[in-house]
Amino acid sequence: MSGLEAEPAVAATLFGDRIDTARAFTDALAREGEQRGLIGPLELPRLWTRHILNSAIAAPLFHGRVADIGSGAGLPGLVLAIARPDVHWTLIEPMERRVTWLTEQVDELGLENVEILRARAEDVGRPGAFDVVTARAVSALRTLLPLTAPLVRDGGEVTLLKGMNAANEIDAAQKQIKKYKLSDVRVEVLGEGVLPEITRVIRAVVRA
Repeated sequence: MSGLEAEPAVAATLFGDRIDTARAFTDALAREGEQRGLIGPLELPRLWTRHILNSAIAAPLFHGRVADIGSGAGLPGLVLAIARPDVHWTLIEPMERRVTWLTEQVDELGLENVEILRARAEDVGRPGAFDVVTARAVSALRTLLPLTAPLVRDGGEVTLLKGMNAANEIDAAQKQIKKYKLSDVRVEVLGEGVLPEITRVIRAVVRA
């Protein structure tokens, strides 16, 4: 597709035998994403690097039952579901047109490990239902914790894909960190020496 970033060689390493599925999703997002309001007009030249691989590099961090808050275009939820078919993913998204997109992609890609839930995170009503809850580019940590931490089981984790201000977000969220009984709160840097752009992840253990 004209303007779409060439697939980086490392993509095949990260996705392994799931690379064809990852390619199909990336092609669909490149083809329809801007028209359907899923990605901006400037994203095609960096779609693999900035979005697909930025999400996929975090795949080893997940296990069991995982919720992705504000899945949007499927970043990171659908990408991670492709990379980790052994994990059960619940994609939580309130906007109907995005839910329609996610549903279409799950069907077309044959992803049997994905549940799509149209809801706002605060209305999900599944306290402690998940081993891990994730989100990418949704909101600052202090506003994200009230949406994510209640969904995590005792001893489970929040694993949130963040930008370069991740450490500052932790500093600004101390009140919420205490309220929701988070421990071992840290920033992990993924993809150094592997990806053109590193991925920063805020991880923490949640205690009920």
